[in-house]
Amino acid sequence: MPITNSVQEILETVIPESLLYPKNIDEILQLPTFLSRLNFSQTITGTSFDALDINVQEAVVLRRITQLVEICRTNPVWKDRINNVVGTDPITSFEAFMSIPVTNKEVFTDLFADKRIGMVVPVERGGFQIANSGGTASGRASEIVYSRQELLDTYKRAGTFIGQHIIEPYMDAKQACWVGTTLADNQLWSSGTMVGGLLQEIPNINYLGIGPMSCNTYQRIMNNPGQKVLMGIVNDIAALVPYANSLTNQQKQELRLVLYGSGLLPQKVKDDLRCAYPNLLILSFFAATQAETIGLQLDENSNILTAVPGLHLIEIVDENGRWVQEGEEGDLVVTRLFANEAPVLRYKLGDRVIRRSNLKTHSLNSMQFEYVGRSDDFITIASTAFYVPHALPIIAQNLKDANIVDLNKIADIYQLHVNQQGNDVHLVIATNNYADYKQICNDSTVQITITEAMLSGLFASKAKFSDYQKSAFIKNNCRFRLSCVPPDSVLIHRTEVGKTPLICRVA
Repeated sequence: MPITNSVQEILETVIPESLLYPKNIDEILQLPTFLSRLNFSQTITGTSFDALDINVQEAVVLRRITQLVEICRTNPVWKDRINNVVGTDPITSFEAFMSIPVTNKEVFTDLFADKRIGMVVPVERGGFQIANSGGTASGRASEIVYSRQELLDTYKRAGTFIGQHIIEPYMDAKQACWVGTTLADNQLWSSGTMVGGLLQEIPNINYLGIGPMSCNTYQRIMNNPGQKVLMGIVNDIAALVPYANSLTNQQKQELRLVLYGSGLLPQKVKDDLRCAYPNLLILSFFAATQAETIGLQLDENSNILTAVPGLHLIEIVDENGRWVQEGEEGDLVVTRLFANEAPVLRYKLGDRVIRRSNLKTHSLNSMQFEYVGRSDDFITIASTAFYVPHALPIIAQNLKDANIVDLNKIADIYQLHVNQQGNDVHLVIATNNYADYKQICNDSTVQITITEAMLSGLFASKAKFSDYQKSAFIKNNCRFRLSCVPPDSVLIHRTEVGKTPLICRVA
């Protein structure tokens, strides 16, 4: 976009030239926070940053990227990482920024665990918060370092955004509004530390820090008069279906919104929730320990997630770290813009998403994307790799078309158990109606149809898979199975913190 005089004036006012190239830690510590600069942009333009033309937003973010790269260059490790690929000139275009290597989890751990050689401001200066995650694929512990002030700014920015674009449109301002999360006491995983922090910053609400929730706890929460909003992982949200039996009709009407994170909520659970709670809206909340509030679903009828303008630079990249085109799928890469003291450039989260067209309305202009699955949700059967988030929807449709089972209609939970060495693929569906499907799952004549449905789903998920490759694959005599079990079955693998991964790898 050509920079007009008016846009250039905004840029030079929001981040003046004198602040663009800090040379040392003391100068970095004197920098105004980026949140304060976003707020200042509202003062000088008379428009909220959310509503600014997206080209102006991008110009402001690019100027912030220029500043962030210079901040990183004060650290020797980051300086080498940047200068080795782009030289010593300032980064003044997203094209140049794309040349900086993405930071994968292994590199991230090298930079911020143990001696924390990637920190710009040493941890000895104080004022930091460190979140621990479950570890990388290699099993190494991972720690995420935040400046406390910058984390609080993140809460304010994201909390205000949720208030304006989710709470206000859907809640009755005349009633009390209660917002709670079941992640409140899970300090050590998947942004549990942060979700409660930002929900508290939603204007004009009462915050509920809930933690693990029993039916009795839920009843007590729902006794508070007024509208309720609950945020939790998929299993916590699914538990609200049976808990509804303990509520009055008035209380059921007062649950207005649920936000679910860490996974996909099965369609059946959504249908059951809407049946139990007549006024309920169900939206996805996408976050990570390494970057809070990356994308929010604003429309229940669309799976598209919207970024909070100015909070992160969100990139969707190909295998070379370059941006994919609109409509294309790629890896999600995030740079936190609220990070002067412990910045991380181009962090690869491990999620696959599709780049969607930007949202453009009178009150909100922002980047959008759609979640596909985890980057490592691959299985290898008979030496052939398949991406399960691509294959499973086709398999589900095949099983429905064959009148075997309608996954979206009956599944409270579903999980793919895979024995790669044994070439065994087992689709496990948890449903209260499991007894109705026991006979069909064990019927040897139906087994042929199940195998065909799953096999053709896997084949169809691959863009290029020739008839010769299909024939060669079939000769491996892979085994395909389908089981329906009760929702509390031990056959469903759950992690220590209650997540249900899409794939369970068995020996």
